[in-house]
Amino acid sequence: MPADKNIELAISDDHASAPPKAAKKILDVAYDLFYRRGIRAIGVDEIVRRAGVTKPSLYRSFPSKDELAASYLRQYDLEYWERFDEAVEAHPGDPRAQIKAFLTRIGKRTQVAEYRGCGMTNAAVEYPDRSHPARVVSEANKQELRCRLRAMAAAMGAQDADTLGDGLLLLIEGAYISGQLFGLGGPAQSVARNADLLIEASLKK
Repeated sequence: MPADKNIELAISDDHASAPPKAAKKILDVAYDLFYRRGIRAIGVDEIVRRAGVTKPSLYRSFPSKDELAASYLRQYDLEYWERFDEAVEAHPGDPRAQIKAFLTRIGKRTQVAEYRGCGMTNAAVEYPDRSHPARVVSEANKQELRCRLRAMAAAMGAQDADTLGDGLLLLIEGAYISGQLFGLGGPAQSVARNADLLIEASLKK
């Protein structure tokens, strides 16, 4: 699942001598396990066993499990914005269509059997301590999403752009959670349609 690029972001500057190949293997395994089963549920021993590396190798690449969790979320963040930007670039100058395209993709993903919601949302639930490295990354992602949605709502000419942007954010977060609860055929599949109805109501004079 994780992309090969930008792996250098997952490696601490103080541990730059660690073999990049081992670091990537560790991060790939951690990414899969953390997303599917949750960060707290996975121990370092299972990660090194599945990655086929030693524990010292892991700690040369990542100073702690907390930093490994943050690195997983940094990679998740990169991929998240790649998907968002793809939707934006597919509909230049049309923020309403951009949002619809992004949410249509979310709605489809919620219908996949192995869907586990948003890794950022899940991490925020797992780590209520706002100073935890994983929580810091997840909060930054959500704050950026809120800013982008508010800006897009303003570009659409909404009477109250901030309220519309926040409403879209609430729909998105609801889709992430309900997708896990209901699975196939659940309400998350219609998130794009509901967002469009909200936009339409917000644009009416």
